[in-house]
Amino acid sequence: MAEAPLTVAVVGHTNAGKTSLLRTLTRRRDVGEVSDRPGTTRHAEAVVLALPGAPPVRLVDTPGLEDPVGLLALVRAQPGRTPAERLRAALSRPEAQAEFEQEAKVLRALLAADAAFYVVDTREPVLPKHHAEVALLHDSGRPVMPVLNQLRDPSSRWSAWRTTLAEHGLHVQAQFDAVAPFMGAEARLYRDLATLLSDRREPLEALADALAEAAVQRQAAGWRLIAHHLLGLAALRETLSREELADAARRADRLAAFRDRVATGAREAAWQLLQLHGFEPGDAELAGLPALQGDWEADLFNPDLLQQVVRHLGAGALVGAALGLGLDIALHGLTLGVGTSIGAALGGAAAQGLGPLGRLVALRATGRQDVQAEDAVLVLLAARLAALQEALAERGHGAVQPLRPDTGQDAGPGDAAVAGSTRWRALARALSGADGLAPARARPAWAEPGPADARRQRADEALAGRLRAAWQAPPDSAG
Repeated sequence: MAEAPLTVAVVGHTNAGKTSLLRTLTRRRDVGEVSDRPGTTRHAEAVVLALPGAPPVRLVDTPGLEDPVGLLALVRAQPGRTPAERLRAALSRPEAQAEFEQEAKVLRALLAADAAFYVVDTREPVLPKHHAEVALLHDSGRPVMPVLNQLRDPSSRWSAWRTTLAEHGLHVQAQFDAVAPFMGAEARLYRDLATLLSDRREPLEALADALAEAAVQRQAAGWRLIAHHLLGLAALRETLSREELADAARRADRLAAFRDRVATGAREAAWQLLQLHGFEPGDAELAGLPALQGDWEADLFNPDLLQQVVRHLGAGALVGAALGLGLDIALHGLTLGVGTSIGAALGGAAAQGLGPLGRLVALRATGRQDVQAEDAVLVLLAARLAALQEALAERGHGAVQPLRPDTGQDAGPGDAAVAGSTRWRALARALSGADGLAPARARPAWAEPGPADARRQRADEALAGRLRAAWQAPPDSAG
């Protein structure tokens, strides 16, 4: 007979972050309601966390304890040999259906659970009501592990809380910021709980291992996704006829349409990253995210911004389409292939099959030219997607403040001034060479949707590894 799922009640004072914790632990946005308003959760709500290779855990969201002082006085006035008996006696009183109805829901959920996470907003000063809460939780006789929330906030009083909780005998404490969890915090949370539940140590350790593996796989999938989209956009090209090149209005229309295709691809990459991490573009948690605003994609073609990218990356950091001569600012992030001088100099050798360069020479002979996205555009996009991936990995599903990914710019994400950070230069090197964008430039089929063949999968994997290493390299080794 299968063992019953471990049940953990999530308890705490009103607006301490209980529902935010559950959303982050389950990576589900549909659990409860998250708001800065007090008393948002009014009923106990259970959700099951199930991962491959790990036993399920049943997490129960509960209302806030609004009047623990009054309820504690009622409990202590009841008859009983033990604190738990007095607590159950209080729950049978008429007051538990009236003024203490909400607190009674919490304590009934706790008594029916195997253990409890006691969520603490460490920004709050330790008050008598908090001492009463801890006393009530102790009276239940259930193992209770405090979860210290809002640790990243400058106003956090985590030291005072740690001392207070220890004085109440709660020495096993977890540090878990539900808005911006520390890397690996989910796995550590269950490993800490295992120290209180020795008979459930093995399944809790299995769950922690499964969570850690899921995080690793999610990161790897994110880098593959970024690489796949960058290669697809590098492969994207359109051919302009002699007539379109000669007509300024027609050429401008074709170039604008091509920029739209690149911007659409960039937006799709950002949306898929959000979905991979359990978010949606419309989530309130992501309000203000640059990757979800219309001007974010258009800004990829900002000539001033691209000019600074090229300046900071330095000459020779990348090669554009085939043997491109660098960024053509007049085209705002697009290139019309190689210059006439290079085409003429390489002439016959190129036309005899020198890969994409041969195609460019052949096109030039008929007055046509290919349009592709310049490498500087793709470096800029790579930095933004990498920053988004990093930010989402540390983003709780109950956050209500805007997400501000760090793209490696000294200024804010909305500023067009790009700093010559080592991360940008490292990304530029990762996108260059045979394992970078070069294979895609000669394969326009890679720009089309559909299943990837073996060559494309190898290219995705190779570039994903290079991008990850570049983005995560220490500053002294990335420059």
